[in-house]
This record gives sequence, C-alpha cells and structure tokens, in this order.
Amino acid sequence: MNISHALLEDVIAHAREEYDEECCGMIAYASTGADDESRAMKVHRATNIHASRKRFEIDGKEVLRTIDEFEDEDAELGAIYHSHTHTAPYPSQTDINFAGNWPGLEWVIVGLAGEEPEVRCYLIEDGAVREVELRVR
Repeated sequence: MNISHALLEDVIAHAREEYDEECCGMIAYASTGADDESRAMKVHRATNIHASRKRFEIDGKEVLRTIDEFEDEDAELGAIYHSHTHTAPYPSQTDINFAGNWPGLEWVIVGLAGEEPEVRCYLIEDGAVREVELRVR
C-alpha cells in the first residue's frame, strides 16, 4: 500500500479520537499508471454502528455512498481501516471472517495498545492473512 504521510496521520488521528471504540473507515485508491500500482488518495472516516471496542461495522448505505463518491473522483475502494484499542494490529478472527465479504481489499489496522500507534496492512483472502508492505511517502 502506498499512502502519503498526511493521509496516514488522518487515519491515526481518527483512531486516537475514537479511542473508546474501534474507529473505522475506507481508503480510496487510484492507479499511478506505473506497473498498475495503486496509491491511497483519500480517507473517508466512517461511523462504527456497533460503537464497540471489539467490533466494527459500517452502515451499508454509507459504504455505497462512499464508493460512489470515490468512483466520481476516478478512484475505487482499495482498503478498509479500523483500530484495535487494546491489542496488536493483527486481524482478529472476527476481522478475518468479515473480510470474506470483501475479497481483494486491503485491511489497515491501527494498534493503540503501545505507547505509540502501530499501523499494519494486510490482504485477507479465503481466511489466509498476508501482510502487505505499507509504504509511506
């Protein structure tokens, strides 16, 4: 995943602001044209309809509206992000199960358990978790 420092800071700030529950949102990707590599171009902060420390979900209407907005800007939904307020930024079994509904998307997790936030990115396909390099530019 290629993301600017400013966009990544927005994701981290969202996680900190929503510390009492898992934050969540969506990241738009646009093709750079170079080797069909994508880059993050926009962050959409979403509302966690569960307002929970252990689970997140974005309302379906908000997802569809955001995907339409991304497409209007010649981008596509490339990643979903959320925070883990008290655990490491590694997909939980709940995350893995949920990702089954979203093949091909990357999953960005902000871990807030340590003194400093830790951000990691994954592809989750058919229940298998593979870390993806997070390149901050």
